[in-house]
Amino acid sequence: MPAYVLAMMAIHDPETYRQYTDRTPPIVKKHGGRFLTRGEKVITLEGEPYTDRLVILEFPSQAHVEAWYADPAYQEAMVFRHASSVMRMLVQEGGANTEDPDPKL
Repeated sequence: MPAYVLAMMAIHDPETYRQYTDRTPPIVKKHGGRFLTRGEKVITLEGEPYTDRLVILEFPSQAHVEAWYADPAYQEAMVFRHASSVMRMLVQEGGANTEDPDPKL
């Protein structure tokens, strides 16, 4: 079952943050992941306007997400992200029935 990573970050040092984004694509790919979005414009339909960066990744499974996150190369890249931004990262597995979802869920 696929797993999705939603990463929302407020960047306060773009130059340092670029050192993170320069390193992440091959690490994501190594673990079977792919970027569905990577910082494109976000439109807020309800609630407070969202003005920070949003990235959505898809991995084949939760185990792939965990392996990516634990990868030493990603841990090294995160040093730049931690130094340049504040992030909230969420992971959610995809549902099995997306064609006709249970209305009670």
